[in-house]
Amino acid sequence: MAESNKMKDMPVNKLMVQMGIPMILSMALQAVYNIVDSAFVGNMRVGSEAALNALTLVFPVQMLMVAVGIGTGVGTNALLARTLGQGNSKKAAKVAGNSLFLGVIIYVVCLLFGIFGVKAYISSQTVDAEVLQMGVSYLRICCVISFGIIFFSLFEKLLQATGRSLYSTIGQVVGAVVNIILDPIMIYGIGPCPEMGVKGAAYATVIGQVASAVLLFIFHIKLNKEFEHGAKYMKPDAGVIKEIYAIGLPAIIAQALMSIMVYVMNLILKFNPSAQTAYGLFYKVQQFVLFLAFGLRDAITPILAFAYGMRSKKRIKDGIKYGLIYTIALMILGIAITEIFPGAFATLFNAGQSREYFIGAMRVISVSFLFAGINVAYQGIYQALDGGVESLVISLLRQLIIILPLAGIFSIFVRNGQMGVTLIWWAFPITEIVSCFVGYVFLKKIRKNKVDVLS
Repeated sequence: MAESNKMKDMPVNKLMVQMGIPMILSMALQAVYNIVDSAFVGNMRVGSEAALNALTLVFPVQMLMVAVGIGTGVGTNALLARTLGQGNSKKAAKVAGNSLFLGVIIYVVCLLFGIFGVKAYISSQTVDAEVLQMGVSYLRICCVISFGIIFFSLFEKLLQATGRSLYSTIGQVVGAVVNIILDPIMIYGIGPCPEMGVKGAAYATVIGQVASAVLLFIFHIKLNKEFEHGAKYMKPDAGVIKEIYAIGLPAIIAQALMSIMVYVMNLILKFNPSAQTAYGLFYKVQQFVLFLAFGLRDAITPILAFAYGMRSKKRIKDGIKYGLIYTIALMILGIAITEIFPGAFATLFNAGQSREYFIGAMRVISVSFLFAGINVAYQGIYQALDGGVESLVISLLRQLIIILPLAGIFSIFVRNGQMGVTLIWWAFPITEIVSCFVGYVFLKKIRKNKVDVLS
């Protein structure tokens, strides 16, 4: 029970650093091997430009699969941490078991889409036959073998909910290393492995994900001793599933909205394939920065949820304060990196005709990182304190209600060239600033109604 005692007794600022660093590293590694995939693909001997465009087009569906897995995990994480904070180990076992049952259902849906839906999806975004063929091949592999990323997401949250974030990071590191080692071998054909191009990138990705999931399953069974394990706990319990998604559904929608936003932005930029590719490449760099905030959010949520279960006003307030301070520090670092080194990232990806558009996106959109990071922290706070509706509203503002109409309006004024596309990039900072103001109003309301009333 040492981990639960840590969640209860350790000073919040120290606990957040101890839990947050492994989670931040875990998310950073996930973003890094997305970047590495594109870097290796961008340096293929034949068809590298088409391959980069194909990866841009498949990215929303990859994000959507992750969204459902992580969102279910977020609901499980917060509910499990709160249940353990209340000392109810029997219900905790049901929460963990039902999350794995949900994982099976999610995988079946991804499998069916991988078999029947990928060609229609890619066709909606491009008429280039080479890009279409590469996109379908890559996405079909990722969907059919998606059980790795789904169950990795669930086991990661089960370990984080009990304070064992270090072990989830170990699993992430193993998957990243496997993926990075296999990428050049399978893409370029090194040793006995044939040259597979884009298909090789997909196989390297899913093999790394499966390796991570298997390792985290072992950690979960051996280390999470606060509650029982077994197939009997996977029996669907409507009440538990409802509680998981009462917390997790806003997180799923938030992540899914990212997929919708990228997909619609691809459609808006369809008039200029180079700008479309540049946006896809930039989004992977943006993920690297924002995943730092997501990693810290994954520490904020269980810490606050556990404190809320204990009804500890001081620990909740400390969690909010330090969560925001640490997030702001990380985002300032992220802005500095992206503003200083845009050319280096463009060279890494071998961006070709997309280079100037990519550097323009880096210069403009990275301004929004500070406000975007604060919005992510707000959502972690809301989720821990039963503020699912507030979390959902912020997601809708950031990724649908403001950004897409604004980008669409700006695209009307685009004629040709870098200057016109830059106008579309400015939709991102404007959106995050407005959303951040609304998020602050919500935070004040939640503190008044959920925290200040605790004895």
